Amino acid sequence: GIMKRERMVGVTQKQDTERLAMAKGKIRMKPETVERIHRGEIPKGDVLTLAQAAGIMAAKGTPGLIPLCHPVLLTNVMVEFAIPESGDFIEITATTKGVGKTGFEMEALVAVAVSALTIYDMCKPVDESMIIEGIHLARKSGGKSGVYVAKD
Repeated sequence: GIMKRERMVGVTQKQDTERLAMAKGKIRMKPETVERIHRGEIPKGDVLTLAQAAGIMAAKGTPGLIPLCHPVLLTNVMVEFAIPESGDFIEITATTKGVGKTGFEMEALVAVAVSALTIYDMCKPVDESMIIEGIHLARKSGGKSGVYVAKD
């Protein structure tokens, strides 16, 4: 017979709990590119505003992107950027909150990834050397497994 490996995990028995997940990642680029983003000099427009909107939309669309991901009720998605003085990267942090039977890790991770890809897309005419790196779950809370905090 045919072996079926993929299946969504059954969550009907699980309690609805308040949940939070936070993911982080970086997009590395030339310091001049960081400067140009900072000064609003990227020809395609306001990079971080667009990347933030893209990340939020992506979080909401996660079940449509990741095959075995359950639709969840997000109550809040935040995407924030940290730009170091004279640095060569932008750090992206996405925080997802909601109430559900399953966690919001995938939504947070997808938000970071799509924000980074949006920055990449908008800046590629001025910098081909960009590298998206280190996308990871930074913390999560709620649910049976309790609080998880990544080691730095």
